[in-house]
Amino acid sequence: MKSRVIWLNALAVLMLVFAVSWLAGQVKTGDTPKSVLQAVIRANSEKDLGTLAKHMAKDPDLVVYSVGGRKYVGWNEVAQAMQEEFDAATRIDVTITDIQVWQHGDVAWFTMELNYNRLEGSGEGQKPMVLPLRDTGVLERRHGRWLLVSWHESLQAPALQAETVPSSTALSVANGIDLNGEWEVQEEDRTYRAHLDGRGNGTYTWQGGRITTAGFAGDRWIGTWQQPGNDREGKFEIVLSQNGTDASGRWWYTRVGTRTKIPPGFGGSYHWKRLSPVPVQRQAAK
Repeated sequence: MKSRVIWLNALAVLMLVFAVSWLAGQVKTGDTPKSVLQAVIRANSEKDLGTLAKHMAKDPDLVVYSVGGRKYVGWNEVAQAMQEEFDAATRIDVTITDIQVWQHGDVAWFTMELNYNRLEGSGEGQKPMVLPLRDTGVLERRHGRWLLVSWHESLQAPALQAETVPSSTALSVANGIDLNGEWEVQEEDRTYRAHLDGRGNGTYTWQGGRITTAGFAGDRWIGTWQQPGNDREGKFEIVLSQNGTDASGRWWYTRVGTRTKIPPGFGGSYHWKRLSPVPVQRQAAK
């Protein structure tokens, strides 16, 4: 009889342990969707891949979109891209300028604006860059923990849709600017020359480069560049002055050798200065 009582007591304790363990897995943590997002941004600044992994879902069909239309499927691709960025940048500092979060049950969604500050290189070769970004995404609460299950990131400046961009000639005429001539291009660590036609297409003297203008959006000059000398290519977006004598903005990579999934913010800023006189536009016949 005594042994039966002991056995029943042991069974009751065992059941209590199982119940407490089960409840521990179901109880909601103190994290909120907003605090998780803040932790993710802080981990990005601290190059803390472990914390990022803690707050990201590991679903094989997890999709993350980043700057320049880059797409990552599954945590492994995201982790690889983030580690490459951490290795490439000397310092990263990401600050949230606006965040809005909505929640319904175990699902939450957000919008967020932030400044992605990165420094690459050291000494005189350092390349500082600031990217104003806009993020949206979805979190899901699983077993009491909020996890990111979807993320989309883009530049705050709206991108042009290809089907809405008229020809470069029409855009140049519409803006009263002929881009023909010689330009001096100043990056953080080098200066070179570009020779363009009226449509904004031409060559430049660094790495056998070539510029192709896609179009304008207001005063924003948008296009692509290719450098066969070091097997790289990318895009640019610069703001052209009203008199057409100079422009400033940023450039970024879309491919480096065989790599096409380039980490966010991988690029730099530069200033264009026209060296030849601004061509005189021919007045339309009356």
